[in-house]
Amino acid sequence: MRFVTIAAACACVSLAACGGWKSGQANSAQGNISKDNRPPATAKASAVTNAPVTNEMVMLAAPLSKGRALQVMKARHDGMEAMGDATKAIHRGLVGSDLATVRSNAAKVVQLSQQASAWFPAGTGPDVGKTRAKPDIWQNSEDFASKLRNFQAAAHAFDAAARGNDVAAMNARFADLGGTCKACHDKYRAEEKH
Repeated sequence: MRFVTIAAACACVSLAACGGWKSGQANSAQGNISKDNRPPATAKASAVTNAPVTNEMVMLAAPLSKGRALQVMKARHDGMEAMGDATKAIHRGLVGSDLATVRSNAAKVVQLSQQASAWFPAGTGPDVGKTRAKPDIWQNSEDFASKLRNFQAAAHAFDAAARGNDVAAMNARFADLGGTCKACHDKYRAEEKH
């Protein structure tokens, strides 16, 4: 049951990132939700509508089994590493006027920012395994979700600027993007232990 809930939430996030389902499919899926026996919070987390899936919906899903939680935590770690690599490449591209690198990595950051909505389900904190994600993420889920939405918006704004030719605008949007990363990391990421 828990795996199905998380899988459905992840599918919703993926569909929202690529434009969602057609209205006929959404209406059919919405009808199916009302006929099952899931609790309201779980049904809300996997509801498929034409509205974008919110981070709060994903975070409402039931906790995962330890094995599945560790898989999600690895995906989160790998995704964050990939995002770090992409932002380093963007910085190098902006300094070296390599706009092709900037543009391709801006697109990667947008894609990863959308995937991040599924990286923090309940039961994937430091009590389960090694992670720099602080328990505050789940204790202050609305604030965390707000910071994630800000990051996603900044990623889209930077990507839009990167598709143009105004390097000053790219630099400004890249600074905004970095600010959203810092806002979240300062509050919700533990220091790295060596």
